Amino acid sequence: MAELKVVTQGGKAAGQVELPDAVFARDSNPALLHEVMVRELACLRQGTHATKTRAFVSGGGRKPWRQKGTGRARQGSIRAPHWKGGGVVFGPHPRDHGYRMPRKKVRAALEVALSEALRAEKLVCLKEFKLKAPRTREFVKMLEGLGAEGATLVVMDEVPENVILASRNVPSAAVVQVNDLTPYDVLAADRLVFVKSALEWFGEASDAA
Repeated sequence: MAELKVVTQGGKAAGQVELPDAVFARDSNPALLHEVMVRELACLRQGTHATKTRAFVSGGGRKPWRQKGTGRARQGSIRAPHWKGGGVVFGPHPRDHGYRMPRKKVRAALEVALSEALRAEKLVCLKEFKLKAPRTREFVKMLEGLGAEGATLVVMDEVPENVILASRNVPSAAVVQVNDLTPYDVLAADRLVFVKSALEWFGEASDAA
């Protein structure tokens, strides 16, 4: 069972925490991570792309010329798809790009991502994280004390309102509740700051499974 150093908000050592091998000692599996990442990115798509069919393009209600006798091809509307300014035939329309994936596969991908993060030394364990007031300055000071640079993700078992308010103005950092953590969150972060109770949640969850 691997161990991770626990630190205080000021960056001082505060013991060790044991990490369950079932979660933090998984073998590398790039194919699984790729499959789950493609799915998560698909779910994040807004799907607001739209084109107008000939039913929605304005104009074209009148037949441009009579059917016979002009020497030209017969036409019924100047908004037909083959006309400039006409409707689009097979263009995109608003839709949901997300799709389902087995929960066990997503869970396995999360464990692989966490194991990779541990091997890359991206994990930091905080003994506890508390803010007296919702001040962004205090939140940034905590990250600086931990040496967290780049994209930082703070993972907590419960996210207090103070932390939400203090972190929302920091573009390079985000806070997430541990049971909402996804493989995408782990792979996108340069530094993962876990509160100790959030790491212990994985041990309880693996025991329950």
